[in-house]
Amino acid sequence: MTRFAEIDAGIVAAGLSPLGALRLEDGEISGVSTLALVGMVGRTNWPAFAASREYADGESHPLDRFSRRVVGALAERLGARALFPFAGPPYCPFQRWAQQAAGFSPSPLGLLVHREYGLWASFRGALAFGEPIDLPASPASARPCDGCAEKPCLSACPVGAFTGAGYNVEACTAHLRSVAGHGCRHDGCLARRACPIGQGQAYGPEQARFYMEAFVRSFGG
Repeated sequence: MTRFAEIDAGIVAAGLSPLGALRLEDGEISGVSTLALVGMVGRTNWPAFAASREYADGESHPLDRFSRRVVGALAERLGARALFPFAGPPYCPFQRWAQQAAGFSPSPLGLLVHREYGLWASFRGALAFGEPIDLPASPASARPCDGCAEKPCLSACPVGAFTGAGYNVEACTAHLRSVAGHGCRHDGCLARRACPIGQGQAYGPEQARFYMEAFVRSFGG
């Protein structure tokens, strides 16, 4: 088994998903040559988190704590350093890394879209290796939004929070706190669900409620 295959296998065994790897420019992060991005994909990795002690203990930030524990242990096993998108400031540039690693590109919603998983992939950490690891050749990175003429994600929001000019967070969060926003808050973002890419990975009800409640709480709701 190659070193790269060993890393991917370790990520999967930990209940998470490999989301690409890249070589860093010299000096970007001291002592780091190769990054392997680790995340959750749609419904695939939810059971591992839902069965965790962090999910059940009632304490704050359960997903971040789960990520620190699982990715941290994985990094120790593989001889890497764990980096996290929520640790900062300063924050690591996960969105830039994701686009460099191939597979991800910007969407009209401001989220990154994956050519296979659509809007249903999120980053939980990265494994930072000091040694230069041989990586497989990346296929040409498709940008699915470029060929999407209708862009249903921009018209699906009931309060028009998403436009080509940006995201109106005030309109979105006010709707989610209202009676009219009950469906979005409990079943998930309609704009995100409207994307035709990765439909089979759309969150189930429990998962959707978890993320939407966490999102509203982050804005004081």
